[in-house]
Amino acid sequence: MARMRAPPRAAELVADFANTLDIHAGTDTLSTPDELAAWLRTHDLPTADTPSPALHEAAVALRAGIRAHLGTHVGDPPDPEAAAAADEALTRFPVHITANGTPAPAPGLADTERGIAELALAWSTLTITGDAARLKRCAEHTCHEAFWDTSKNRSKRWCSMQGCGNRAKARTYAARRAAATG
Repeated sequence: MARMRAPPRAAELVADFANTLDIHAGTDTLSTPDELAAWLRTHDLPTADTPSPALHEAAVALRAGIRAHLGTHVGDPPDPEAAAAADEALTRFPVHITANGTPAPAPGLADTERGIAELALAWSTLTITGDAARLKRCAEHTCHEAFWDTSKNRSKRWCSMQGCGNRAKARTYAARRAAATG
């Protein structure tokens, strides 16, 4: 049996970033500029001591846009407002191509801007390589956790079959049964 490859570093980074908003628990670990700085440091990305409120807002908009796009891989239509806000936020984090062809944060960006530009580059890398199709948002609307799809045919819809998948299938079964009896 073939082994599914582990997610690339870029996928782990983007999933961790998307999962800073936990719908199920009702928590946001990027709710303040200080929390954004701590998250960037934890993931070995450049950051200043405390990002400005505008920079924090741009990072949160980028996260919302990525989360909206991840939902398209499980059949959810993208939120055009979230995508537009993320595109607008990305103008703050320009990148350039180095002489050897490698994309990098543009020179002159402040530390936190470079850290967020590296996040944007990770997302771009996944999109360019096609790996973004394996990075999904859970189809369970009370969850929405980002996860790496390890299924052979890229058909996984839930972060966990034991939890979210089971709940979704039980609801579908109950609805079918109710429709058949009533």
